[in-house]
Amino acid sequence: MTGLRVIHPGARATVQDSGRQGYRKHGLSAGGALDIHSYHWANKLLDNPTNCACVEILLGGFEAEAETDMVIAVAGAATSIRINDAPREGWQSLQLRKGDVIAIDPARTGRVTYLATSGGFDTATWFGSRSVVVREQIEGIEPIGPGDLLAPAEHNAGFIPRRVPGRFQGNYSERLTLRLIPSAQYSLFHRDDLLRLTSSVYRVGNQSDRMGFRLEGPALERVPPGIISEGIPTGSVQIPGDGKPIVLLNDCQTIGGYPKPGTLGALDAGRLAQRLPGQELEFCFADVTDIQNERVVFHRFFSKSRWHEDGMDLSWR
Repeated sequence: MTGLRVIHPGARATVQDSGRQGYRKHGLSAGGALDIHSYHWANKLLDNPTNCACVEILLGGFEAEAETDMVIAVAGAATSIRINDAPREGWQSLQLRKGDVIAIDPARTGRVTYLATSGGFDTATWFGSRSVVVREQIEGIEPIGPGDLLAPAEHNAGFIPRRVPGRFQGNYSERLTLRLIPSAQYSLFHRDDLLRLTSSVYRVGNQSDRMGFRLEGPALERVPPGIISEGIPTGSVQIPGDGKPIVLLNDCQTIGGYPKPGTLGALDAGRLAQRLPGQELEFCFADVTDIQNERVVFHRFFSKSRWHEDGMDLSWR
């Protein structure tokens, strides 16, 4: 078996696909790629099925050596990419020859970078997914460490130079507006607090990871009392006793008892996941139909669109 031999995983690197579906009732988090936009583009660059496993690299610092010729793609956080110290750009497919060393440097903007290979990475599957949820400590699916071998599911795939058009590449430096779908406890919140939530500027806090992002900013003043613990979808915005929002992400617990004024759609949750501590954001309420339609168009785009090749210049039909 050959593939990428990891030299340095960076702050943390894990294998992620689209997540573990249908097991929350057993207490297992969904996991999966935090930023589905970058994740799908990394796979699309190689014509991979949309569920193929990628390496999700937190904050860069990843380095690995190719033990065979292979094709990869990189998308996500803005970072310098080097192959044998020669600079490359992200959001494109790349050819690695046996013995090449690829380095993904610390991110300039954005939090996570996705590294894909032809057919996805062939790692252990548990409960229908290759996704790693670190706190669950499932044997055989663990964070990537030095010396680990990341084997591609397909070998000797032909290299086609492709680049994601600029209009589709993520911009992680601008202020973010997150759209909230009203949740079950929406009516329990005082109207002044709902106005405060949607008219204030919040900042990503230092306590932010794959489980959730704690936000800094104006606290809600009349937080409803705790509720009977209930199932929590990814993207839920919880308001604990201190009145400051916590946005729950892919690795969050499956039940909780804090009231929730709203929930983010998956695309907005992914945009948030790319933000670094101190970056600013705002909330607004949105109609569930608009969020659902955006998600349908997103998935249809990646399943139906085809590449039209002309060197490195890409268009879609």
